[in-house]
Amino acid sequence: MSRNRKGRAVSTQAPPVAEAGIELEIGGMTCASCANRIEKKLNKLDGVQATVNYATEKAKVTAPEAYDPQLLIAEVEKAGYAAALPQPRRTEAEETSAGGPEDADPELTSLRQRLIGSIVLTVPVIAMAMIPALQFTYWQWLSLTLAAPVIVWAAWPFHKAAWTNLRHGTATMDTLISMGTTAAFLWSLYALFFGTAGTPGMVHPFEFTLAPSDGAANIYLEAAAGVTMFILAGRYFEKRSKRQAGAALRALLELGAKEVSVLRDGVEVKIPTADLQVDDEFVVRPGEKIATDGVVVSGTSAVDASMLTGESVPVEISEGDAVTGATVNAGGRLLVRATRVGSDTQLAQMAQLVEDAQTGKAEVQRLADRISGVFVPIVIVIAVATLGAWLGAGFPTVAAFTAAVAVLVIACPCALGLATPTALLVGTGRGAQMGVLIKGPEVLESTRKVDTVVLDKTGTVTSGKMTLTDVIAEPGVDRAELLRFAGALENASEHPIAQAIAAGAVEEGGALPTPEDFANVEGKGVQGVVEGTSVVVGRETLLADWSQRLSPEVAEAKGAAEREGKTVVAVGWDGRARGVLVVADAIKPTSARAIAELKQLGLTPVLLTGDNEAVAREIAGEVGIEQVIAEVLPKDKVDVVSGLQAEGKVVAMVGDGVNDAPALAQADLGLAMGTGTDVAIEAADITLVRGDLRAAVAAIRLSRRTLRTIKTNLFWAFAYNVAAIPVAALGMLNPMLAGAAMAFSSVFVVGNSLRLRGFTSVTK
Repeated sequence: MSRNRKGRAVSTQAPPVAEAGIELEIGGMTCASCANRIEKKLNKLDGVQATVNYATEKAKVTAPEAYDPQLLIAEVEKAGYAAALPQPRRTEAEETSAGGPEDADPELTSLRQRLIGSIVLTVPVIAMAMIPALQFTYWQWLSLTLAAPVIVWAAWPFHKAAWTNLRHGTATMDTLISMGTTAAFLWSLYALFFGTAGTPGMVHPFEFTLAPSDGAANIYLEAAAGVTMFILAGRYFEKRSKRQAGAALRALLELGAKEVSVLRDGVEVKIPTADLQVDDEFVVRPGEKIATDGVVVSGTSAVDASMLTGESVPVEISEGDAVTGATVNAGGRLLVRATRVGSDTQLAQMAQLVEDAQTGKAEVQRLADRISGVFVPIVIVIAVATLGAWLGAGFPTVAAFTAAVAVLVIACPCALGLATPTALLVGTGRGAQMGVLIKGPEVLESTRKVDTVVLDKTGTVTSGKMTLTDVIAEPGVDRAELLRFAGALENASEHPIAQAIAAGAVEEGGALPTPEDFANVEGKGVQGVVEGTSVVVGRETLLADWSQRLSPEVAEAKGAAEREGKTVVAVGWDGRARGVLVVADAIKPTSARAIAELKQLGLTPVLLTGDNEAVAREIAGEVGIEQVIAEVLPKDKVDVVSGLQAEGKVVAMVGDGVNDAPALAQADLGLAMGTGTDVAIEAADITLVRGDLRAAVAAIRLSRRTLRTIKTNLFWAFAYNVAAIPVAALGMLNPMLAGAAMAFSSVFVVGNSLRLRGFTSVTK
């Protein structure tokens, strides 16, 4: 016998059983412990292995082939949650017509409605309780009228979750919220109807003395309604943030071409890409996206595949070469035969990679739930012990219940409701000012543990665009003239390398002349007449066709540049080779400094790229990275990140392209350059608005600082409650003391969070 990754016994002798993968959408989870509970339930079923992810609200299940998914759904529902098979993904247009992804989610819509209702009703309740001038003759009855819907209806998700927890013998933040708000509400009802709190003209007295009381004059409606409002706000924004996970997949699928020109009996017919069949032949013009994976039947061109492969240099293709859907035809007209369509294409497989990586991501238990898991049972025990002690000492039953309920009321986490949201609000606001967008509280937990940072090369360490880096002229040739003639000719070409040369020529020498008799030589370069001179620009073989040879010195310089992974273009006119132009993906000026600062944070940088080994080594050496992993495809990037995680490393990934999206989702912490694709940004945990790697340093520093602030807030939020519990147990809690303790703890938490506004990064 052996054990699988879930710790369950597996026979090594039994013959293999055919298995099927089943995915479920889970509803009703309020914290990571809910996901753990569902996972345990599913894993108890014979032959079932399940992983439930709280962040994506999905379960991935491996079960025997032909296993009925309804059995899985029934098991989840028995645990008190909702489950369903996934619906087909809607396009962006369909979501827009349906009112957007938020309106399509009933759970999120319900949360929004409860939050709006609680804000409208709770603000007056808190104002009347805290401002004596507003306490008119029957103010307490108006407070009851306004607070009751908040405590009963708006807080219903907490009460429901608490009941589910109770049935399974567990306690979470929901348990504490439900118990505290219910106790405060029930005692307020007792004080109003059977005590003296309902007397006309009753006010909350401002007394600092401690004296035993029967509690008949105390109401806690503002505490119960306020806690509900604050926690609802936190839950709503967290839920909305989690819903963005699916946007990465929608963005990936939106990248593909929407229509394609198919050849039918020699005639071009426009059809939707979804109707394309294997072996259909379709036309791709310059600048168009290739509709699906296929093989070139005729034509030559350069294809920009950087979003899929990370390769910064466009790939020259001709008849018989394979092409990938969603890449861009940067050169001539192509006729392509479709080899894979729909879910079989590389683009669709990448979408699946992103989803798999998100679903498999390690769950992060919320800090408040961790603490409340211990705190709640202790509070309940103290409340029961208080009741027993007072009754055992011979005190009246009313006094005993007053003290027991007071323990539950003071333990209700008013400041705790502010602890995480306020720190996140200030921290993320400060981050936005610095060009760092943090998606949620789970992200912060990862930044503390990260020890390895994997950096994509193209667009992250480098600019991601081809740039003219050197001009090497033959002896006796004027450098400016060489660049001017070559730039004029290349300016008439659509090829990305040609455009880089033209841009460099304009930058150095200004406006370029217009060439005559311009012609593209397939697969070799271009030729034409510039100011009466016949010029050729392209591969060395093109010049050789015109009997033009590079000198040994220039040929050696060309070879050295190519060994570094750079692209070299030869130039000649009037029967002689005149020099070469070197084009490369330039390193961003701030990259070396940013990597040095990442090392100062204790992180090990790793360069990960689809480019060739020579290019990667050259760039890594310039910026100070020792570890390089080159020539990897999108799935390989995920495997590299997974491999590092398997070694026990906590991995951050910084990238900007579609090819990085699966790895960004797989990493413990994903950081996307805001100058990159929407897919990468949606798959990441943190977005760096500036295309500057130093923003990654600022992001990690700010996230760690925000996490420390949240922990401090949580400590003090509980500390105030814990300190007041003995006072409540002794029956010496009056409204002023309870209000002051809660208000002061809340003020402390907010003030501590506001300190994040002064955060500065040394990378500025």
